[in-house]
Amino acid sequence: MPTRSGSARYEGLGKEGKGWISTQSGVLADQRYGFGTRFENEPGTNPEELIAAAHASCFTMALSFALAGAGYNDGTLETSAKVTVEKDGEGFTITKSALDLRAKVPGISDSEFERIAADAKKNCPVSKVLNAEITLSHTLEQ
Repeated sequence: MPTRSGSARYEGLGKEGKGWISTQSGVLADQRYGFGTRFENEPGTNPEELIAAAHASCFTMALSFALAGAGYNDGTLETSAKVTVEKDGEGFTITKSALDLRAKVPGISDSEFERIAADAKKNCPVSKVLNAEITLSHTLEQ
């Protein structure tokens, strides 16, 4: 299995410092991050939105493969994730990742869909690495 990588550079220290992140694939190349992008909505990215995107994409892919494995061959899955970071003593902790799924899978029952989605939430690799509460809400369109 492949090993993926990312990198970060930070110039200056603390709140006044500025950072840049990059990914092995080059999709992110020297993208800005820092205190302002993390806590003050300045342009750029931050670790929490990257974790949210990773969690949403991992869960959605896991669910897609689980549904295919259950014999479904058509559908649309759209997931958003909201990652919560809270003050924890002198630092911060990511306390929650809330997945919100909109799905259209012809022919599936609500109960089967809920069972397969719950398993995908529990077992996608990003869910397994997060030490936080993970919730899932969903809307299944017929």
